[in-house]
Amino acid sequence: MNDQFVHVAIAILYQENKFLMQLRDNIPGIAYPGCWGLFGGHIETGETPNVALKRELIEEIGYDLPSFSEFGIYPDEKVVRHVFQAPLLVELNQLVLSEGWDLGLLTPEDIRRGGGYSAIAGEVRPLGLTHQQIMLDFIEKNHQSSVVS
Repeated sequence: MNDQFVHVAIAILYQENKFLMQLRDNIPGIAYPGCWGLFGGHIETGETPNVALKRELIEEIGYDLPSFSEFGIYPDEKVVRHVFQAPLLVELNQLVLSEGWDLGLLTPEDIRRGGGYSAIAGEVRPLGLTHQQIMLDFIEKNHQSSVVS
């Protein structure tokens, strides 16, 4: 992988026309502090994006992702995001959040509006712009399919 970019693997996890999102910690200096984003993280040296995604989901929410497929690659000036998609096959209460401020299932309407309510934050929090665009692309691409209908 190209060393001048940070490579990350992130997951679009969907369930009943909603999408699992992570409310990132509200810490200055991190990407999109206090914003909703997709679960996942940095690809470590020697890891493939697939392996990194599975590791990150276990670390962040205790979810052993059974199967998934690639959705796309989203590069910008600093980060190359390897985006995967999969159904979320467990209930929210079976996930253990160990990274981030909150987690929740956001609707396509929340994503289009650019924000979703967090009970922990006690307010609507914005989506990170890159994550919102990825989600809008996913919703548009799957509009006619059973994934989000």
